[in-house]
Amino acid sequence: MLPLELSGATVRRKGKTVLGPVDLTLAQQGLTIVIGPNGSGKTTLLRVMHGVERLSAGSAEWSVPHSEARRRQSYVFQSPIVLRRSVLDNLCYPLKLMKVARRDRVATARDWAARIGLGDALATPATRLSGGERQKLALARALIRKPDVLFLDEPCANLDGRATRDIEALLLGARAAGTRIVMATHDMGQARRLATDLIFMVSGRVHETGHAGHIFTHPETPELTAFYNGDIVE
Repeated sequence: MLPLELSGATVRRKGKTVLGPVDLTLAQQGLTIVIGPNGSGKTTLLRVMHGVERLSAGSAEWSVPHSEARRRQSYVFQSPIVLRRSVLDNLCYPLKLMKVARRDRVATARDWAARIGLGDALATPATRLSGGERQKLALARALIRKPDVLFLDEPCANLDGRATRDIEALLLGARAAGTRIVMATHDMGQARRLATDLIFMVSGRVHETGHAGHIFTHPETPELTAFYNGDIVE
């Protein structure tokens, strides 16, 4: 379904341009990290790529029909969304939508629960989990569908170090299994640990993009240099 081609992609709200125009190609492999100051358009860019944000102008085209593209991707929010059901039911739900047989979906859900450290909490209501446990559950529920592309919006923003490490391990495992990942983060340490390529955004525009190793060591603009230094960038 990749590459994804954004051409002049623009989002306006109440007469104000909040994104774009953006011209960008999302390649077939890698783990893309989107960085930039608060309000720079990171979330809007992810939503445009995922297809849940209506464009005011331009286009975002996959190499397959949009309906097929939507089925083959997942999205994890900064604040994890869980069903008011048990851990097991949360993990079974996406498989049920895919019409997986009950016996198979329960076995798969149990396997994923064990992977995220919730193998002994299958009957626990998801709403009783800690923040880190909820985020791992939300991620497992996204990955259990074996998506081709996974979008994440600062999934570790409110987590401690141990939970963050667990999430990153799941992401690296998913990438190794072939899932294309695009993730926004404010954590530069996390960006350095995970990124194969970077997108740096300022004021709703893609300011710099390229291979992570190069951009980290050779920023081409004063705005990115200032951002690395912890300065305010507008």
